[in-house]
Amino acid sequence: MAYDAALKELSALLGDALTLSKSDLDLHGRSESHFPPTPPDAVAYPTTTGQVSELVRICARHGCPVTAWGTGTSLEGQSQAVRGGVVVDFSRMNRVLEVNQADMDVRIQPGITREELNRELRATGLFFPVDPGANASLGGMAATRASGTTAVRYGTMRDNVLGLEVVLADGEVIRTGTRARKSSAGYDLTGLFVGAEGTLGLITEITLRLQGQPEAISAAVCGFERIGDAVAAVIDTIQMGIPMARIEFIDTASVRAVNAYAGMEFPEKPHLLVEFHGSDSAVAEQAEAFGAIIEDHGGSGYAWAQKPEDRSALWTMRHNAFYAILALRPGCRSVVTDVCVPISRLAEAVEATTADLEAHGVTGPILGHVGDGNFHAILMFDPNDPEEEARATAAASRMVERALKLGGTSTGEHGIGIGKRGYMEQEHGAAWSVMGRLKKAMDPGNIMNPGKLVPEPD
Repeated sequence: MAYDAALKELSALLGDALTLSKSDLDLHGRSESHFPPTPPDAVAYPTTTGQVSELVRICARHGCPVTAWGTGTSLEGQSQAVRGGVVVDFSRMNRVLEVNQADMDVRIQPGITREELNRELRATGLFFPVDPGANASLGGMAATRASGTTAVRYGTMRDNVLGLEVVLADGEVIRTGTRARKSSAGYDLTGLFVGAEGTLGLITEITLRLQGQPEAISAAVCGFERIGDAVAAVIDTIQMGIPMARIEFIDTASVRAVNAYAGMEFPEKPHLLVEFHGSDSAVAEQAEAFGAIIEDHGGSGYAWAQKPEDRSALWTMRHNAFYAILALRPGCRSVVTDVCVPISRLAEAVEATTADLEAHGVTGPILGHVGDGNFHAILMFDPNDPEEEARATAAASRMVERALKLGGTSTGEHGIGIGKRGYMEQEHGAAWSVMGRLKKAMDPGNIMNPGKLVPEPD
């Protein structure tokens, strides 16, 4: 084995917390999307920052790649060990370390998931708002700069991470940021590591901004005859300053899928799913104002879900849309992709994508976070049909080309990994090579999640 010497030292360090079992290697080689399995040489389960630091020092001495793993829900292959080496699974570093209720922040280990954190916070009257749908680890969410259904009001991980503890490529441990709400002291190293996808270091602690649990929450769903009408209603809502907590779009194909999967009875047309947070009176006013807007744009079936169980059912349905769509074709796989464009170009981008998929015979329901111009397509294919897979991947490429021409980005929240690395130069130009130089300076041995995000080193 290429990394025998490193694995021998790691075994002495970690004992049973280092495994070479085939089942563990296979589990940590899989992808939620269409990428082929890439099992690592070993999986480590550290419990302290000190262990992570020493693990990285050992790997650096032997040139052994190191790849971080949270819950494995990334969609662009970020957590796959494409060059082998050691996958560092943070599931045993999953504690809440400190809650500062008065300052509305929390310090955590990276392996805790967002749902676990919010259960821990229930008694405090606070919650962590970023909701990517999957019950992802907070470390993985920070590493990929995740966002989700609530980003339109509460922002992405970039906006909610105050500070980090990071193990660098030589094993050195540093802290970035403070608990202060702003700073002008030097480079924004926190921002550098949030979204770096583990290519610059391993995150071992995170300090997060929290929010107060709203007094009242109300959710609703409404249908539209055309995608453009739904998007126009959203633009008007934003321009009027109505503070939506969530505003999601699902197209006709997605509605058909969730109806079959979850026993819903939505009319088969594009729908918006919305949610408002605030006081009882504020939520009522926001709902009334939004109702008037959607009426102006031909919306119908405007129905509210105010009971917690009804709201939960609505958002569970949205979060499970991926599995509902896959259930349309049992045994299929999918290219799961996202792009983000200026909101004024969203209807154009979605309608062009829909027409493109129809023209090329690709089944690809569309859904997304319409409030910030981010939408997803789940492009299905038979894994035994290479031609159909090629059509799906080509359609995903055209989605990116279209988004970039409209002034958007190749990904709003899925990240780059291996799946979208080929678009980075087109999107960033010479700035992509600057990212590569930063990577080389901080990780000269190229051991931290190699093969991802940045150009190959010379």
